[in-house]
Amino acid sequence: MASAKPKLETIDEYLAGVNPGQRVALEKLRRAIHATVPNAEECISYGIPAFRLKGRALVFFGAWAKHCAFYPGSSATLKKFRSDLKGFQIGKGTTRFSPDNPLPVALVKTLVKARMAQTHDDRARLKRNTESSK
Repeated sequence: MASAKPKLETIDEYLAGVNPGQRVALEKLRRAIHATVPNAEECISYGIPAFRLKGRALVFFGAWAKHCAFYPGSSATLKKFRSDLKGFQIGKGTTRFSPDNPLPVALVKTLVKARMAQTHDDRARLKRNTESSK
């Protein structure tokens, strides 16, 4: 019987297991996220690196066999910036990139800020709905 993969606890542990080129690209992404949201909490969620803000998932990233990926936590965020993401493979909730063609730092910061605004709007909407149902 094969042994189970150890559960990762930190982004550093995750990055230690990826190839060097991917690690460099993902560290750059990590720094851009921290620069945009210094108070975000790092974690592992769904087996990949993630950032939470006020207890809520904000963005994720990961390394795969043939690419790296950035997950802004919302397909709406990707749709909004589709034209800025030309040259990258975009899925429903992901942007794929290669280490030799990483996401530009300015674009990462823009996507993270858009995601922060979206979570803020979602919280405000939830609060209004909760108060109106009392």
